[in-house]
Amino acid sequence: MKSVLFLCTGNYYRSRFAEELFNHHAALVGLNWTARSAALAIERGVVNVGPLSPHTLQALANRGVRALRAAHYPRQCVLDDLKTADLIVAMDEAEHRPLMLERFRVWSDRATFWHVEDVHAWSPDRAIASIEREVMVLISALRG
Repeated sequence: MKSVLFLCTGNYYRSRFAEELFNHHAALVGLNWTARSAALAIERGVVNVGPLSPHTLQALANRGVRALRAAHYPRQCVLDDLKTADLIVAMDEAEHRPLMLERFRVWSDRATFWHVEDVHAWSPDRAIASIEREVMVLISALRG
């Protein structure tokens, strides 16, 4: 089975929504891919409360998607995550390319960067809708 690694800053909101949504829809269509997610700078998530953003939980529930990893706390990306991923997707190029260059320079050219800003810049509704569109486009592309 192939894997996609979704990255965001704290692995609390955007990347976790992408992971859960991708895994749900990939299973529905029989796609031989699975998603994981991780943080590029987990230390910046000091205001995050609990294992998963309430925005993510609510957005998944609104779509009839059960958050299978809702009890898992955010985790920092490590080199092995990148080595074992067939596809790497970071949520926001402006925010995450510099972190990739700083922390995983040799892997930054392998990553695909979306343009989904965090809650300080975009409303959760806007960000979630954008991630959902990107995930569905990705699943369609992977299906061929």
